[in-house]
Amino acid sequence: MAYLNQPVGSRFGVEYAPTSFLLRVGRREIFVCRDFRKRYYRVNPLIDCSAGVEAGHLELLLLRRWLVILSKAH
Repeated sequence: MAYLNQPVGSRFGVEYAPTSFLLRVGRREIFVCRDFRKRYYRVNPLIDCSAGVEAGHLELLLLRRWLVILSKAH
Protein backbone atom coordinates (compact mmCIF):
# COMPACT_ATOMS: atom_id res chain seq x y z
CA MET A 1 0.00 0.00 0.00
CA ALA A 2 1.50 3.33 -1.02
CA TYR A 3 0.82 6.69 0.56
CA LEU A 4 1.62 9.44 -1.92
CA ASN A 5 2.22 13.10 -1.03
CA GLN A 6 1.18 12.80 2.60
CA PRO A 7 3.13 14.28 5.49
CA VAL A 8 5.21 11.55 7.05
CA GLY A 9 6.02 13.25 10.32
CA SER A 10 9.26 13.69 12.18
CA ARG A 11 10.15 10.04 12.65
CA PHE A 12 12.35 10.09 9.54
CA GLY A 13 13.64 13.60 10.20
CA VAL A 14 12.62 14.76 6.72
CA GLU A 15 9.13 16.16 7.37
CA TYR A 16 9.72 19.13 5.04
CA ALA A 17 10.94 17.08 2.08
CA PRO A 18 9.04 17.88 -1.12
CA THR A 19 7.96 15.14 -3.52
CA SER A 20 8.21 12.22 -1.15
CA PHE A 21 6.29 8.98 -0.84
CA LEU A 22 6.04 6.12 1.60
CA LEU A 23 5.60 2.51 0.50
CA ARG A 24 4.61 -0.11 3.05
CA VAL A 25 5.33 -3.74 2.23
CA GLY A 26 4.25 -6.09 5.01
CA ARG A 27 6.16 -5.14 8.16
CA ARG A 28 8.63 -2.90 6.32
CA GLU A 29 8.48 0.70 5.10
CA ILE A 30 10.35 2.29 2.23
CA PHE A 31 10.43 6.10 2.26
CA VAL A 32 11.74 7.87 -0.85
CA CYS A 33 12.42 11.60 -1.20
CA ARG A 34 14.85 14.08 -2.72
CA ASP A 35 17.89 14.62 -0.54
CA PHE A 36 18.11 18.20 0.66
CA ARG A 37 20.60 17.78 3.52
CA LYS A 38 24.12 19.18 3.38
CA ARG A 39 26.60 16.30 3.53
CA TYR A 40 29.89 17.13 5.27
CA TYR A 41 31.69 14.12 3.84
CA ARG A 42 32.53 12.86 0.38
CA VAL A 43 29.54 11.00 -1.08
CA ASN A 44 29.87 8.07 -3.45
CA PRO A 45 28.44 9.15 -6.85
CA LEU A 46 26.30 6.01 -7.36
CA ILE A 47 25.14 4.72 -3.97
CA ASP A 48 25.98 5.65 -0.40
CA CYS A 49 24.74 3.69 2.61
CA SER A 50 24.62 4.90 6.22
CA ALA A 51 22.80 4.40 9.50
CA GLY A 52 19.52 6.27 9.73
CA VAL A 53 18.38 9.02 12.04
CA GLU A 54 16.68 6.51 14.35
CA ALA A 55 17.77 3.05 15.45
CA GLY A 56 16.88 0.35 12.94
CA HIS A 57 16.79 2.66 9.92
CA LEU A 58 19.02 2.33 6.89
CA GLU A 59 19.59 5.27 4.55
CA LEU A 60 20.59 4.80 0.93
CA LEU A 61 21.58 7.80 -1.14
CA LEU A 62 21.17 7.04 -4.84
CA LEU A 63 22.94 9.13 -7.48
CA ARG A 64 23.59 11.89 -4.87
CA ARG A 65 19.96 12.95 -5.22
CA TRP A 66 17.43 10.36 -4.00
CA LEU A 67 17.26 9.35 -0.35
CA VAL A 68 15.73 5.92 0.34
CA ILE A 69 15.05 5.05 3.98
CA LEU A 70 14.35 1.43 4.93
CA SER A 71 12.74 0.73 8.30
CA LYS A 72 10.24 -1.39 10.23
CA ALA A 73 6.62 -0.32 10.01
CA HIS A 74 5.06 1.19 13.11
